[in-house]
Amino acid sequence: MSNTKITADDAIVVAVDGSEASATAVAWAANAATKRGAALKLVTAYTMPQFMYADGMVPPQELYDELEKEALDKITNAREQVAAFNPDLTVGHIVVEGTPIDMLLELSESADIIVMGSRGLGGLSGLVLGSVSSAVVSHAACPVVVIRKDNNVTGDNKYGPVAVGVDGSEISRKAMEYAFREADARKAPLRAVHSWADQELQTSLVGLSAMQSQIDAIAAQERSMLSNELAPFREQYPNVEVEEILSRDRPIQVLKDAAEGAQLLVLGSHGRGGFKGMLLGSTSRALLQYAPCPMMVVRPTSR
Repeated sequence: MSNTKITADDAIVVAVDGSEASATAVAWAANAATKRGAALKLVTAYTMPQFMYADGMVPPQELYDELEKEALDKITNAREQVAAFNPDLTVGHIVVEGTPIDMLLELSESADIIVMGSRGLGGLSGLVLGSVSSAVVSHAACPVVVIRKDNNVTGDNKYGPVAVGVDGSEISRKAMEYAFREADARKAPLRAVHSWADQELQTSLVGLSAMQSQIDAIAAQERSMLSNELAPFREQYPNVEVEEILSRDRPIQVLKDAAEGAQLLVLGSHGRGGFKGMLLGSTSRALLQYAPCPMMVVRPTSR
């Protein structure tokens, strides 16, 4: 990448690489930009194959020109896709010679959100399971929305809710900020989900009656926490209808079930309780791969 600073100008940035997942991401981003009245920025990167530098070789300019043309062709196709969806959207683009990780992380400093397909081609390959996704999702300065190629907008989820994981942590509150904003812009209900499956019961108590009494007490405490966490956001977004979901079950299953028919699942990058260990553990990897809807990951440094 050149030394020139690239900026996203607070637009919704979508990574483009010509894959099916990328096309689904472009469609989702165009829809999000339309509902929020935001600008869209299509971005892609290309790199010269390393073997071209072997034995002191200098790649010919014609090869650089060809790689850039291929990248611009992908941008053109994405522009046509956006124009077919909403010709009135403000659309810009960025083509960079360099790594997609560097490009997307730099853009994250000035982007509203970054939208990317789960798996791609060329410079954006390996998303979700590879180093690109790990770096972008784990280090971006703005929220990142990961979309699989099968996360298409359908008649069943077009007007579905926005789901958000709540655990009482600071990062969970930041995730709720984005979830309420998205729900409000989409005029969609919000599903606030809290799991307390990892709460340890007092082993000193014996008998089913005592155990059930303790479970009921913990459930009441957790429900109170959920309601208290939601209270300021309900006040800020009075038009958003909120459904509270409290479950004594594994968080991955609770969140996956809550995301059925949803437009978006929003999670903090890590937290406490049922959502502890997000991103680095099996919960996040499973949800990034198998959540039935697009997933937004919000980090502590998200603007």
